[in-house]
Amino acid sequence: MSVPSDYILKILVVSLASFAVAMLFSPVLIRLLRKMKIGKTIRDEKSAPIAAKLHAAKAGTPNMGGLVVWVTVAALTLIFSMTSWTFLSRGQTLLPLGAMIAAALVGLVDDYLNVKKIGPAGGGLRMRHRIISYGAIALVVATWFYTKLGWDTLHLPFTGTFEIGWWYIPAFVLVIVATQNAVNITDGLDGLAGGPLVAAFTAYAVIAVLQGKFDLAIFCAAIIGALMAFLWFNVTPASYFMGDTGAMSLGTVLGIVAMLTNQPLLLVIIGFPFVIETCSVIIQLTSKKLRKKKVFLSAPLHHHLEASGWTEPQIVFRFWLMSLFAAGVGVILALIDRI
Repeated sequence: MSVPSDYILKILVVSLASFAVAMLFSPVLIRLLRKMKIGKTIRDEKSAPIAAKLHAAKAGTPNMGGLVVWVTVAALTLIFSMTSWTFLSRGQTLLPLGAMIAAALVGLVDDYLNVKKIGPAGGGLRMRHRIISYGAIALVVATWFYTKLGWDTLHLPFTGTFEIGWWYIPAFVLVIVATQNAVNITDGLDGLAGGPLVAAFTAYAVIAVLQGKFDLAIFCAAIIGALMAFLWFNVTPASYFMGDTGAMSLGTVLGIVAMLTNQPLLLVIIGFPFVIETCSVIIQLTSKKLRKKKVFLSAPLHHHLEASGWTEPQIVFRFWLMSLFAAGVGVILALIDRI
């Protein structure tokens, strides 16, 4: 399909505006986080001996850097909504924006409690409270999709689109919660989560354009621009970390975008780095429980690679290359699926 030139212009302008705003916002936020002593807490040697040894030097690095991404995207979305260039629409961007902010605020609270060592096990929300909070956000959005927007179909690439009725709600929640946690697990090295997120949102922006969902594509472009600015300050050695306020909000939005394009199964390919990181944790925990042995020196996979002798830049750059390749394959499959 042909893409109207005005939408191409909007995508470029919004992404560049997002990048510029986030670049200006980042130094201010970094200074503020340092002044407030919002620094990263490294796990102790008892709970994570390998990670604690490898990342001791990262202790105290400003956390909550994800604020740069979601605040920039939210602000620009609302600013553009007051102009003829608005891309805020009920069917494409309103719910992703609301869910992003909601998940970000929960992550922000968790990050703050963790840094200030408020709460159980050294600080932060209890695991069950985290699961309930993020699960509730996913459930609200899923119910809205089903009852208000009338979504009840799931597309299987190269097979067809099937009506699944109310099963759409648990399927939606599963995709969102799985994506949230996968992104959060991957966010363990400087730039490690940011690069694959840029690749994944770029792939889904292309898919959204192919489907004529231009507002959604512009929204993805805003996220990409802010993420690129975030990575400028997050590459080794990181000036700040994403934190849960970034990882959980972006994971939530990525899952919703996958559902909005009705291509959630392609997320397994497009988000391949997130998938292998999550699988490494599941394999490690299962093996320790059933066999009383480790499969990896440390989990997630990036910690195993560190412990095996890979340097942090080697791991990050190779994950970026992997994510670009995976995103490209995902777009190609989406194109073939349309034929």
